[in-house]
Amino acid sequence: MMLRNHYPGGVLSLCVLLVLVGCSTAPLQSVSTEQGEAHARQQAKQLVREGRLAFDEGRKHSAMDSWQAAVNLDPEDAATVNNLALLYSEDKRFKDAISLLETGLAYSPDTAELHFNLAVISELYLLDLETALIHYRHYRELNGDGDTRVAGWIADLERRID
Repeated sequence: MMLRNHYPGGVLSLCVLLVLVGCSTAPLQSVSTEQGEAHARQQAKQLVREGRLAFDEGRKHSAMDSWQAAVNLDPEDAATVNNLALLYSEDKRFKDAISLLETGLAYSPDTAELHFNLAVISELYLLDLETALIHYRHYRELNGDGDTRVAGWIADLERRID
C-alpha cells in the first residue's frame, strides 16, 4: 500500500503556502500595533490635559495621578515627565523624581531640562554630587555655554568633589 500525497503540488507547495500566509499576516500585526500606539498617545494627551487642569486648580495629587498615567502610556513625552518629576520633588519624593527623570532621559537624552532638574535634585536633595556634575555638564552641552550660573555650579562641584 502506498501513501498518497493529499496536497496538490506536494509538500513543497504546502510549505510555500504556509510561508506566504505567515508573511501576509505580519503587516496586519504591525498595523494593529501602530493603531494601539496611536490610541495610547491620544489617551496620554487627554491625561496630560486633565493633569494640567488639576494643577491649575491646585489639585496637585490629581495632577500627579493624571501625569503618571500619561507617562505610563507615553514615556517619550519629556515635558510631562519633567512636570511630574517637579511635582514629585515638591512632594519630597526625590527618589521617585530622579527615577522618573532617568526614565525620561532614556527616551529623550537630548532634553536639556531633564538633565538640569536631575542635576539640581541630585545635588541639593540627595547630595549626589557626581551625578549632579554629570547632568549639569550635559545640560550645558545641550543648552550652550551661555548660562554662567550653571558654569559656576559646575566649577563649585568640581572643587567640592576633588
